[in-house]
This record gives sequence, structure tokens and C-alpha cells, in this order.
Amino acid sequence: MPRKPKKKPLPAGLPSREAILAFIADHPGKAGKREIARAFNITGADRIGLKRLLREMADDGQIDGRRTKLRRPGDLPSVTVLRVDRIDDQGDLVAVPLEWDAEWGDAPLIVIATETGRKARRAEVPGIGDRVLARLVPDGENGGFLARIIEVLPKPAAAVLGVYRDLDREARIVPVNRRAKELTVQPGGGAGARDGELVTIEIAHEGRYRLPQAKVIERIGDVSSEKAISLIALEEHGIPYVFPRQAVSEADSIQPLGSSTGDPRREDWRDLPLITIDPADARDHDDAVHAMPDPDNPGGHVVTVAIADVAFYVRSGSVLDKEAVKRGNSVYFPGRVVPMLPERISNDLCSLREAEDRPAMAVRMTFDADGHKTGHRFHRVTMRSAAKLSYDAAQAAIDGTPDEHTAPLLEPVLKPLWTAYRALAKARDARKPLAIDMPERKVLLTASGAVDRILVPPRLEAHRLIEEFMIQANVCAAETLESKRVPFVYRSHDEPSYEKLEALRDFLGSLDMRFSKSGSVRPEHFNHVLAKFEGTANAIIVNEVVLRSQAQAEYAVDNIGHFGLNLRRYAHFTSPIRRYADLIVHRALIATLQLGPGGMAVGDEPKLERIAGEISLAERRAMKAERDTVDRLIAAWLADRVGARFAGHIRGVTRAGLFVELDETGADGFVPISTLGKDYYEYHADHHRLAGRQSGETFRLGDAVEVRLVEALPFAGAMRFEMESEGHYPARRDRKSTTGKARRKPAKRSGVKRAKKGSARK
Repeated sequence: MPRKPKKKPLPAGLPSREAILAFIADHPGKAGKREIARAFNITGADRIGLKRLLREMADDGQIDGRRTKLRRPGDLPSVTVLRVDRIDDQGDLVAVPLEWDAEWGDAPLIVIATETGRKARRAEVPGIGDRVLARLVPDGENGGFLARIIEVLPKPAAAVLGVYRDLDREARIVPVNRRAKELTVQPGGGAGARDGELVTIEIAHEGRYRLPQAKVIERIGDVSSEKAISLIALEEHGIPYVFPRQAVSEADSIQPLGSSTGDPRREDWRDLPLITIDPADARDHDDAVHAMPDPDNPGGHVVTVAIADVAFYVRSGSVLDKEAVKRGNSVYFPGRVVPMLPERISNDLCSLREAEDRPAMAVRMTFDADGHKTGHRFHRVTMRSAAKLSYDAAQAAIDGTPDEHTAPLLEPVLKPLWTAYRALAKARDARKPLAIDMPERKVLLTASGAVDRILVPPRLEAHRLIEEFMIQANVCAAETLESKRVPFVYRSHDEPSYEKLEALRDFLGSLDMRFSKSGSVRPEHFNHVLAKFEGTANAIIVNEVVLRSQAQAEYAVDNIGHFGLNLRRYAHFTSPIRRYADLIVHRALIATLQLGPGGMAVGDEPKLERIAGEISLAERRAMKAERDTVDRLIAAWLADRVGARFAGHIRGVTRAGLFVELDETGADGFVPISTLGKDYYEYHADHHRLAGRQSGETFRLGDAVEVRLVEALPFAGAMRFEMESEGHYPARRDRKSTTGKARRKPAKRSGVKRAKKGSARK
């Protein structure tokens, strides 16, 4: 074998490696080649030798030579990029250096110093996973650093999901995030993917002057499948959907609660015939109900609501708990659920399965004959569900057609539930909560994940029964914790803002209806409006505008009541499997009522305000992802029907055009204003309409229209329509303008048939 050439000796006047390392340590972030040469009086040809020495030290790992200023491995510059890693027990944000080699040992403890008071700006408060540019200050107390944020950096474009493209010379990945750069597939890294398939990838190599390389980890399949489309939505909205190994391991290691816990604070309620009533396709069951006549109150009822005891298994500060905070809630797509907790918890240990022992938090409520609550008490119990029923099956049994499963339950269980509900319904009607009626559509899929059909499930009395029982249980939770002066998270819904009320008044004025300005507004005022237009051609538009006038519900530590439900105090208690807010309320109840382990931990209370804000944002994020997925699925379903005509209603009016919702599918599409005709259409925001300046032709929110599908873009979830029907025209007496000139006849749209005189489109 040929011998390696010997290295030329370094000049004799150079400093030792130890001396250079000492100089770099004394001048962190400031020691470059020029500074070292000046400090050791290195001049002339010896500078070449210094350059060689520094390169050798970098090759040997003694210094980091990738930057102009040198540093020892493990040394952090005074200004550096950090990634927010976690929240410690004191509620502080802890960060790690973005570039840290495991060979250097454990990274130093870096605590983010967040500004408070007037200096704090919400946009500058980072969250877990965010990157920040920060100035580091040594912290003598913990031996680490205190980091003062200079800037919260934009989130890097994630490239874990992309579309595989098989080109002539090479394969590439087009990320679903449009801001991310394309990637090349490293040789042999395609995993057999085909052109056009959605794949998950792992970045194998980052290049400075060429596209980064990636390798395919998993083939998801056709981009138009539900699995692929929902994954795109998860990526776009930054929703975690893969549980860390530590969380899965922690869930798998949990032992189920035995029938005998040895804890006298947990009562044995296994003989009480509690039942679950859920959608037929539900996989987790977190609430069960029971009702019976109240022996101490003639005509009254005792209603029991039992909720999965998630707090028994998921303790504050655990890995599972931290992951649940990060997710905030479960996310529901037409063909899958992204749970807040691993399936070992959500579908197994905590799910109130039929004929299986489960820990539960229960509230027993008493109501008088008119449905008004006279008392309640919380219990921590072991229960055994007597039956798992669907809404349809329970309703069918009450309506006179029980099946083999529901027939034995009809007299002892189901009829007492319905009798109690009808009493509670009296009190609900007297309370007069907001009664907006907007149908909810359900997307049904084929076995391959494509859209099969879209339907509007009937709104059954069984749905209203469970809904009312859950509302009453939530009220009990809020009342109990408030009476004990325990901090917790309310479900708050503010009354409409002044600006939204004024816009609603203007709109109703265009329909010749007044909306009172005197006194405070209450839900019954809106109900009066809805009732006036019920069954009329304007019913849809009025429901839509009233809904838009409402504030958005959120989680908060301060109580402002729940306007929509017309309740003074309200908290979410009934779904801890899928909502973190409910888990907080469970822990607060366990702690304050001394019901055993799993209550709120020391140090949890100061975090509640921050957590309330985070889970409110997570809820909105989930809703957006769910809507985007449905939009993309329907756009893919209708892509081969370009040119077809559809009946719909105008669901949005903007300066740019009209948003139309199709009656058949509930899908939304856009009609650009430029395609309406040759007239100049003016936007009237107060009246939610576009009106032709010359013709007076008007398109209003809620109008029934016919449109033609011009374009469907499944990847974007967008559809473009052209208007095929006419708008409204002014009466014959208004056909002349105020100047006396006749209005210009509007341009005909292709395929539009003029309505006969006096006819109206409904």
C-alpha cells in the first residue's frame, strides 16, 4: 500500500493548540483568525502556518471552524438560534441550541426570559417547537444561560409530506407546503413510489448550492384519498399527529384500574345501569347517562352523568400530559381521528365500553317537575356500562321499533331517560338559548377513501337528550369550582360586539325588520328574528347573518358567561378524552373535593391562563384543518364533473365576487365578480350584496342560484363557478334612474333564461 505523505512541520513561532483554545475561551464569539494572529503577533509567512494549524484543529474536532469567528465545540456564542423544547415545572420555557452535537455532552440549561407587562407582545411569545434568535446571559443560579429573545424566527417550511414526481433524469419531491423548496430523491431512496403519489419523507442531506436530498419513508398513495388529504391538512396547520415514543411507551405501561382499588373515595356503581349513546361509528365513549324518578321530589327526576376518569391515568406533568397540552383536542376527519391521547388511553382504558369496569367521574343531579336543577353532587366511581347504543337505535326504540338490543332496556332505562329529558326541555325553552338552525353535513367515504356521498343526518331527539344532559353536567362543574373559589378554565362565549350588532341591524333593515337598540341584547332577541323568518325564502340568509354576528367561544380563566347557551357560568367537563379543557376541570374537581389521586398539581394554577389561550388556538386550528379536508375531498370528487350545473345558495359576498354553497354537497365555490356580466357591480357590505350600477341586478347573501362548475382544484380544495341564474331586479317603476335615463339592459349570461314577469326563484 502506498504510504501517506508526511505532513510538513508547522512554523516554530506558532502558539500551541492549548494556547489557542484558551484564547478562544476568553473571547467567546470574537476570536477569528485575524484576532488570533494579532494576539500572538503572527505575521508574514507564519499566517499560512496558522491557517494550517486551525484547519487541523477543526478536523480533529477541537474547534468549530465553520464560521468566521472560531469557538470550541460546546461553546455557545452570545447570540444564537435556539429551539423551544419544553415547559419546566415552574412554567418557564426551556430551549436547546439549534446546533448541538451529542458528542459534546448534554446541552446546557437555557431558560427563556419572557417579558411581562407593557413590554410583552403576544406575537413575540414563542411556543414549543418555535425557533428564536436570542442573546445568552450566563445564569449563575443553575449553571446554564438565561436567553433574552431578539426575534421569534419564522417556522421553517416542513417537508415531511410531498408528492413524488418521477422525472426523466431524477426523482423529486414537491412538498405540500408551497413555501418549501423541492427536494431530490437520493439514489435508491424512492421506496418504490410512483409518480403522483403522496409520500412521507426524511431529509437525508442539506445542500448549500443544490437541492436537498430526501428519501421516502412511507407511500401514502393517491393524493385524492382521504388519508392523503387529511395528512396535508395536518401538515399545513402544524397539528401533531405522530405520538412520541415516550408517550406511547408511557401509555402502554399503564395498568388498568382493577374492580377493587382499595381507595374508599372511589364508589362502586357497577350495578347502576348507565348506558352510552353515541354515533354508530364512534370508537371512544367518554359519557354515560342514567335517569329515574326522584323519590323525594314528586314529579322530579334524578339524572346521572358519568364521564371517563382520564385524570386517573394521565397525571399532570407526565409525558402524556405534555403531549395532550400540545394537541389541545382531538381532530376529526371523515375517515380518521387524530386523537389527543394515544389509543391505549382513548379507545381502551378510558373508553366506557359495554360490560367492562371503568373508572369515572360522575355527577348526580336532581331536577323538579319543570326541569329546574335543585341540587347536584360529584362522585368518583367505578362503573360498568349496561349497553352501547347508537342515536338511531335509541330513538327507534322510543319511537316504537326497538331491536333485540334495545327492547330489554326500553322500560327500565330508556323511557326514564326520555321522561327526564322532556322535563329538562321545559327549563331549556324557558331559558331561551340561541336557536340558530344550520344543517351539518356528513361525508361518507368508499373503501378506497374517496367520497361516496354526502348527507345531512336527521336531528333526533336522542341527540338533544344527550346534549342537554351534558350541558347540565358542565354547569354543575363550573358552579362547584366557582363556589370553592378554585381557579379553572371556563368555556366562555361573549355577547356580540357593537360593530357586529350594527351590521346586523343594517341588514335586517334591508328586510324591513327592526332590531332594538335599547337595553342589553339577549339570545331571545335573536330567536325572535329567526322565528319571524322561519319558513320564508329569507330563512337561510337570516340564520347565516345571525350566526356571523356572534362572538367565537373560547377558553378563559375569567368568567364572562356563555351568551349562546344563556348561562352565567359554564365549563367543559364531559369530554376529557378529546379536549384538554375538560381534563383541567376534572383535575380541579378531584383536588378541591378530595376525591383521590390525579388532581391538579402544585404549580398548575399559574399556567392556566396560558394554557387556556393555547387550547383555544388549537381548537380553531383543528376546525380549519377539518374544513380544508372536506373542501379538498369534495373538489376531488367533483373534478370530473366540470361543466355540470348545480343548485346552490350564496354563502358569502365580497368585493371580489360570490361564494356559493351547493345544495347537493355543501361544497363551497367562488364566482368571480368579473364573470357576472358587463355591468359594474358594487359591493354593499351592510346588506351583504352585489348590485349592478346600471341594471340594478342584485345578488344577496342567501339567494338561491344555479351555477356551472368551471374548475376544480383538489390540491387547493377550491372550485370556480360561473353564475347561470339571474339576480333580483328593481320593480318596474324603478327601471328609470333618478336622472331620467333608462337603465341599461344587463348583458345576457350564456345559458341564462330570464324569469317570467312576476315569478320568483325560491
